[in-house]
Amino acid sequence: MQKIEENEIFVDCPVASVQKIVRGKWSMVILSFLRNQTLRFGELSRKMPMVTQANLTKELRMLESHGLIHREVYPQVPPKVEYSLTEMGSKFIPVLDALEKFAYTYELEN
Repeated sequence: MQKIEENEIFVDCPVASVQKIVRGKWSMVILSFLRNQTLRFGELSRKMPMVTQANLTKELRMLESHGLIHREVYPQVPPKVEYSLTEMGSKFIPVLDALEKFAYTYELEN
């Protein structure tokens, strides 16, 4: 019997690897807000008032670590930090568009 490592993926499905990237509760919402513009932390926070600053920071760091967003820090006082989509993040936009289309259809039918 083959020993299975604790961190080994048990599902042979390409969606499983994407799910770990956008698993955060607000990941897709953040990506959606960044689809058309670069935003500062405060701007994102105002667009998502139900998200704590700690959770927003965690989601942004996770998306950055997976290469979907870029964090630009400007050396000034007070600090200025902007978030934008990377090239890989931009490739995710058609997925968001399809999900948005499905959401509208789902709401109409339910």
